[in-house]
Amino acid sequence: MAENENGQEKTEEPSDKRLREARERGQVARSRELGSLALTAGSAIVFLVFGGQMLGSLAAMLRHALIIPRAEMFDPAAMFARLASTFVAGFLALWPFFVAAVLLALASSLLVGGWNFSTQAMAPNLDRLNPLSGLKRMFSMRSAVELAKTLAKFVLILGIAIGLFQAMERDFIGLGQMALHPALARSAELLGWAFLGLSMGLLVVALVDVPFQLYEYKKGLRMTRQEVIDEFKEMEGKPEIKQKIRQMQRQLSQRRMMEAVPTADVIITNPSHFAVAIRYLPERGDAPVVVAKGVDEIALTIRKIATAHAVPSFEAPPLARSLYAHVEIDQPIPVGLYTAVAQVLAYVFQLKRNSPSDLPPDRPEPSVPDDLLADEFGRGKPTSG
Repeated sequence: MAENENGQEKTEEPSDKRLREARERGQVARSRELGSLALTAGSAIVFLVFGGQMLGSLAAMLRHALIIPRAEMFDPAAMFARLASTFVAGFLALWPFFVAAVLLALASSLLVGGWNFSTQAMAPNLDRLNPLSGLKRMFSMRSAVELAKTLAKFVLILGIAIGLFQAMERDFIGLGQMALHPALARSAELLGWAFLGLSMGLLVVALVDVPFQLYEYKKGLRMTRQEVIDEFKEMEGKPEIKQKIRQMQRQLSQRRMMEAVPTADVIITNPSHFAVAIRYLPERGDAPVVVAKGVDEIALTIRKIATAHAVPSFEAPPLARSLYAHVEIDQPIPVGLYTAVAQVLAYVFQLKRNSPSDLPPDRPEPSVPDDLLADEFGRGKPTSG
């Protein structure tokens, strides 16, 4: 099992961060055997489809290139021009093969590892020039596996090539008895089938090599438990930074809470230590909701904002402590407090409807069930049983 420089075993799978950093350094899983398979199979298809046309164009190119007028033989400029035109004609004759080779080479690299461009991989690395590192790579387990794989591939491809030659021996000999154009078409067909046969052998090699390369890639990026812990700490950040973030989150939450105070219907107080803002929308048919709550300085701020926006306050210490202890912001009140809160809201709504000449309604004394009572610090009392 792989170990790091401290002797710790790398038993943990690489994290997303480690995989991402490896790609940034240009380290991705690649399979050369898959590229060889793609190139060979693509060559087979190209020769089976365009082989006769390509070889015919090459024959016409050679015929034109080898028939040189006597005047041009003593003119260097004409000879260079003919050479250039011959190269262009050769490229145009083989363009299906070149295009297929480029496209298949790119596609095969995208299948394993995907597209990746890294400037870090282009930077010079002096460690690669270290002879000791080179010897270590030469005699590593990976090199031994690569050597065994190469030998096995050589034996497999050699056996397939010998079998193809024996199967096509009469066809190759018969080419000499055919006319030029039919012989070229038949040669392209034989080459296409030969490439196709070789690609079958390379398919077996690629089916073994691709999973092996993916396994080796993940294995090389494995982490020790300590590396996993260190990375987690780094991602989580330092304690002082996390504390600062939590402080900012609290400030934003309080700011949003204070903005909701003017929308409340009543502020239930304790009278000075606790303040809970209640909003009720009867048209929705939902239970009353706590839109803001706080103790001490926050409670004082809630009361100041409520006074500035003419939101009435109602002093009910047990109810205020219970609401503070058992209801979170933007959450409906529990069923056990429906009656108490309904009494307060009915009283407040009646005050708003009455004219100045009307007698004030009787002030209710809302009661809180025993299981929802809270102590003087706003902590819910544990229920017995």
